[in-house]
Amino acid sequence: MEQPALEVRTKKLIEIDGYRFKDLNGNGELDPYEDWRLSPAERAADLVSRMSVDEKVGLMLINSRFTGYQTADDEPKSHDGILDEREIEAGTSIFATRRVYPTTETIQRMHLRHFILRENESPSRVAAWNNAMNEVCEETRLGIPCITASNSRNENGEMVFGMNDAVGIFSTFPATMGLASAVLGDKADGGDASLIDGFAEAVRMEWTATGLRKGYMYMADVVTDPRWQRIYGTFGEDPELVSDIIARLVQGLQGDELGPDSLSTTIKHFPGGGPRDNGFDPHYVEGKWNCYPTPGSLDDYHMPPFKAAAAKAASFMPYYSAPSIKRSVVQAIDGEDVPYEETGFAFNHYFLNHVLRERLGFTGYVNSDSGITDNMCWGVEDLSRPERFAKAVMSGTDIIADTNNIEDLRTAIDNHWISDARVDEACQRLLIEMFALGLFDDRTYVDAEAADRKVAESPGWALAEEAHRKSVVVLRNSGGTLPLAAGTSVYVELFHKDPEQAATKTAQAREEAAAAGVSLADDPAQADAVVLFLDPQSGDYFSATPGLLELTICEDKPLTALNGDAYTETTIANLARFRELAQDARGRGAKVIISVNVSLPWILDDVEPLADALVAGFSTFYGAQFDVLTGKHPAHGKLPITLPASEAVIAVDADGVCVSPNDVPGYDKEKYMPEGMTYAYVDADGNTYRLGHGLRY
Repeated sequence: MEQPALEVRTKKLIEIDGYRFKDLNGNGELDPYEDWRLSPAERAADLVSRMSVDEKVGLMLINSRFTGYQTADDEPKSHDGILDEREIEAGTSIFATRRVYPTTETIQRMHLRHFILRENESPSRVAAWNNAMNEVCEETRLGIPCITASNSRNENGEMVFGMNDAVGIFSTFPATMGLASAVLGDKADGGDASLIDGFAEAVRMEWTATGLRKGYMYMADVVTDPRWQRIYGTFGEDPELVSDIIARLVQGLQGDELGPDSLSTTIKHFPGGGPRDNGFDPHYVEGKWNCYPTPGSLDDYHMPPFKAAAAKAASFMPYYSAPSIKRSVVQAIDGEDVPYEETGFAFNHYFLNHVLRERLGFTGYVNSDSGITDNMCWGVEDLSRPERFAKAVMSGTDIIADTNNIEDLRTAIDNHWISDARVDEACQRLLIEMFALGLFDDRTYVDAEAADRKVAESPGWALAEEAHRKSVVVLRNSGGTLPLAAGTSVYVELFHKDPEQAATKTAQAREEAAAAGVSLADDPAQADAVVLFLDPQSGDYFSATPGLLELTICEDKPLTALNGDAYTETTIANLARFRELAQDARGRGAKVIISVNVSLPWILDDVEPLADALVAGFSTFYGAQFDVLTGKHPAHGKLPITLPASEAVIAVDADGVCVSPNDVPGYDKEKYMPEGMTYAYVDADGNTYRLGHGLRY
């Protein structure tokens, strides 16, 4: 076997049979877990046998961790300011329900080894931070290293905690629905989804250069409820397409099997977050239920992508939500009826053990979503925290996310609510991943000085530029408005819910338009065409809207809350100016091109009639859109979701029942709607904005 290049910073190397090994426990002997010649399973079993209960408890938790880079100069740090050594009071975020302890104490006293990075730092800084964390780990009794996870970092979009924690440092692609749009365009041309292979390879290369080895990604959820706020992080509503993409991502990020060059994947949110209860998200109590009112919907629409990933994915993340008996009909998986246990899926023994492991053949570990023993403990609210830990672990969850609550997990173990065998099983599963990734051997530390260069040289940057151009969907093109003729003078303005963001993004759009060779006009009245970007926003990620999530393009729209109170909603500010610009341009014969950022399936009945040409982007760079608008790049993308025709087709009655079922994708909803109702939007030219629509020129 080939000798790995081992590096130690606080422990020593020993030599046996002409090979070098890390003496991680400092006993001067080669123990099986230190022997890189053995399999990950053998090494994990040996290490677990040596661990104390407290060390096992720490291993079974993963928690967000601050770096020292954004810590004030007068606050505690270590390792030349890289590690954050503050003690922070509880309540700093929806997940931080407990006191946050200094980094060194968290590793050495509390024994945590899994961490989530949410800061947007340079590759070299991330690498140096990972190295410093592992140096602290190496000092401990058994020298167990740590592993850092992150939500996805290679897609464009606004920074949102827990969704887009970092943007723009790594090669930056359009949002995931933009990738799906580009792939659908490739398939329409007789190609396949190989764009995803290149994307995955770039992500893997860039992350591993920084020491990031575990991704909370990607979302295998199939979009069925149009009001679910997490739609923008999905790959759309086509189960076949999502399955293909997810299978390629797991293969591209991990390889044929986990190894030293792999980026471990956590596929989420099993068994699918799409069938919401009228869009409400399970980060708050109003969205605690998954609803399956349509026979066969679970197996037909929601399970396929998870089946595609189960054989190879290192880990799965169950969703917060619980299956609702009241709002569901009997569902079956592979012909076997599903017994409903109204507990969140991280507490659901049937789904985690019988479905995921026995039926789908999953052999990795189950990583809960953040905060399941505190705020999002649906179905087990009446249990104490130690009992919630016990319920989750004994139901099949191996690691509890975004908590440092070692006390309550230890209580559950001491009370024998969690068996010793189950604790050891969970720890072995977690350690197998770490051994396979080489974290105990030659991948503990990375070359921090080289990280910026490696990321800058990634092939992902060029591929991302092409993906942005391919993601643009031309929805309507009346009278051959597009592509714009050479020399056309263009006025550009962007509209957003936040006027300050609108001004910033307008300047960015104009800058990118100029770089794309567009002749810009400062006065809309002097322009041959006006290009108006709409970037609507609706609701709040961590709290429920008073009523149903608003999908129309509106400003100060009067609405009625679910409790009967009146309130107003805005998805775009300065809407009167937007309409005035469009109407004035049309009135004097100038062309109006409207681009809508499709982060949700917006209802466009008040927007489309104002346009000569209408396009959809998915956090797509403005320059890439101008390349399509001017014909430098052919119109290519296809809609990955269906856009609703009107508010009437997503109306909810007094009993909370939606006229179009919450658990069925848009392209299939009409099968279950009243006769004569059309779900998909149809524009003035007769184009239907259904899955796969996209014009060419």
